[in-house]
Amino acid sequence: MQNLTLIQSILLFSVPAIFAITVHEAAHGFAARHFGDRTAEVLGRLTLNPIKHIDPIGTVLVPLGLLVMAKATGAPLILFGWAKPVPVGTRNLRNPQRDMAMVAAAGPASNLAMAAGWTAILAAAAVMRGTVPAADMLTYMAYFGVFFNVILAVFNMLPIPPLDGGRVLSGLLPPRAAMSFDRIEPFGMMIIIALLVSGLLWKIVGPVVGVVLGFFLGIVGM
Repeated sequence: MQNLTLIQSILLFSVPAIFAITVHEAAHGFAARHFGDRTAEVLGRLTLNPIKHIDPIGTVLVPLGLLVMAKATGAPLILFGWAKPVPVGTRNLRNPQRDMAMVAAAGPASNLAMAAGWTAILAAAAVMRGTVPAADMLTYMAYFGVFFNVILAVFNMLPIPPLDGGRVLSGLLPPRAAMSFDRIEPFGMMIIIALLVSGLLWKIVGPVVGVVLGFFLGIVGM
């Protein structure tokens, strides 16, 4: 990836990143509707239109800043981002505790599905390399797609509310334990930021990302 210019990296990264974050949020909305809550639909968030889900900071500035820093310093590319959360009316769900866990899991599950899709594109691009001029660029884009979706899935499954993993864990706990666990949520982002600043975040998610990424790339012999 080092032979790409910064502009090429941004262009090739943007498409899979926007798809990853948009589909992730839309998956929450579609799952919520399936289990009885139509809040996202009523508010116009039950859509794959990226504009409805983009957060200027989390979807654009943070990933772009990390990409620029990696290209400028030669440091490993460590990426994450977020979109505007899709609103879910928990009380509208047929079984709020159980169904909310399913709604939360839908986001990371969609990222793993997209990682599989980008892996298929990566395999196709590998076959075309040397015969189709755009195959090299498609290879890079597909790699970014696998990489970013895996990171997004693993990061969001950390058992820290308000991340999806926190909501899944809450849904699996007994009701009283879940209520106690949910009290962590106001401090969740501070915990995540502390882990990020301390360098512990990548030490936690890195090994898991490596295993999952290795699984997908191993399919195409990378």
